[in-house]
Amino acid sequence: MLTEVRDAVCIVHGPSGCVHHNFSLLHATLLANDRLEVPRLLSTGLTENDIIFGGEEALEEAIARGLSLSPAPAAVFVLSTCIVETIGDDTEAVCAKARGVPVIAVPTAGFLGGVFETGVKNALSAVASLARPAPAAEKTLSANLVGEKNLEYGVDENAAEIARLLSRLGIGINLRFVRGIGTEDVGRLGSAAVNVLREPALRPVGEDLRRRFNTPYVDSFPAGLAGTRRFLEEAGRVCGIDASAAVEEERAYQAEMLSRFSEIAGSRVCFRSPHPMLETDPDAVAVCTECTEALNLTVDPDGAAIPFPYPAPVGTAGTRRMLHRWSVLIRGKERK
Repeated sequence: MLTEVRDAVCIVHGPSGCVHHNFSLLHATLLANDRLEVPRLLSTGLTENDIIFGGEEALEEAIARGLSLSPAPAAVFVLSTCIVETIGDDTEAVCAKARGVPVIAVPTAGFLGGVFETGVKNALSAVASLARPAPAAEKTLSANLVGEKNLEYGVDENAAEIARLLSRLGIGINLRFVRGIGTEDVGRLGSAAVNVLREPALRPVGEDLRRRFNTPYVDSFPAGLAGTRRFLEEAGRVCGIDASAAVEEERAYQAEMLSRFSEIAGSRVCFRSPHPMLETDPDAVAVCTECTEALNLTVDPDGAAIPFPYPAPVGTAGTRRMLHRWSVLIRGKERK
């Protein structure tokens, strides 16, 4: 996530293997999304000697190396690892030294009870520390998209769908926090009228941003058709906008979209888990049930095998893409 602050450098404070794992994952995912980029990701490369006697000197050297890069970074984020938390390095004290560029410690060691989401929350809070509250007069009728899943397939399509929906209410997009932005862009974080969180797990981040910038939030991207209409109602309520016309426009838009799939109406389907190791997403089940009823499909063990989407489709556009996949699978079953 922090590598999406394009003019920043990220330093993983730990052994080289820790950064290798992250770099490999990021690089492969970027290539899969046709982004030919190399993440600006450095490592302190702690050795056994550093682990025994402390790694703060190695961190100082890595920060100096990061600041010497060309182009020079506008910010440096230092991510802690399990090993430096174990040996007790004072990462925050090292980062707090004046260097002319913000160097921000991000606690991301998970072995002390944190989970993946904890690291995401800490990362978002770290980036938010670069912004300052905007005066009320500088607030605009716009939204921040908070906590997008940058490794998620369709991340940009999902953002475009949220932008389309909010435009029905006259609300623009202020900032994608954090995706494809610069350090200077973060300064606009407090000027939005509403924050739209990617998922409910980010509510603590929403509360943090509310405290910092007095910005209310909608706690999730919408899933499915009814969920999309509720999203419009909630965004309108938060921003003091009557959303009734926008909701009816979206309802008509959804009806027209469903009519395009009339050829699969009445078909037999059988829903299955997308993967044996994945738990079924309740939101995905609800969306599938909604679409099954809307298209008068019959759930039958011998029907076309339809995997539950993971994650649940975002908005009307995401639901349309899901139904297109259903159509392909149903027609394939019928041809056999």
